[in-house]
Amino acid sequence: MNITIIEPDTQPPAPFAHSLSMTIRSFKGRRDVEVHLFRSSWENNEEKGLNWPTLIEGNTPQDSSKTVVMESFTTQERDHIVNYLKEQYSTRLTAIKSTPLTFPVPTGLLGLSQVAEGKTIGIIEFNQIPSYSLGLPIRGLYDLSQHPPLTEL
Repeated sequence: MNITIIEPDTQPPAPFAHSLSMTIRSFKGRRDVEVHLFRSSWENNEEKGLNWPTLIEGNTPQDSSKTVVMESFTTQERDHIVNYLKEQYSTRLTAIKSTPLTFPVPTGLLGLSQVAEGKTIGIIEFNQIPSYSLGLPIRGLYDLSQHPPLTEL
């Protein structure tokens, strides 16, 4: 399994500064499916305690751009999730990747939770998996249309 953790060049202006994805070897009839992980919920005080004018471009930070930040992970959460994925899914994953957010976040971006599910786009709800033990509210967004089928017709 290839694990890539890219650290920020400077201290991020918010604790929620790390994106995280994993690549599943085979999933729903597709090969090497990239799943973008995100925090699916947070406490109001976590959001209220941030200096939004420095985190989001523009004079009026939009809620969708705030969601991008709040769905990201702290360094501790990221490391905890990476260790969990390595232990729990080592034979099923081909890669885990984390990159830092770039601040300020552009205004008008949609959070991963705001993407509508459809025919090929779906959400993995980790808390619904019986063996899930992290206790963190994590979900994963995938788009099967972006990945080749396991078998060619």
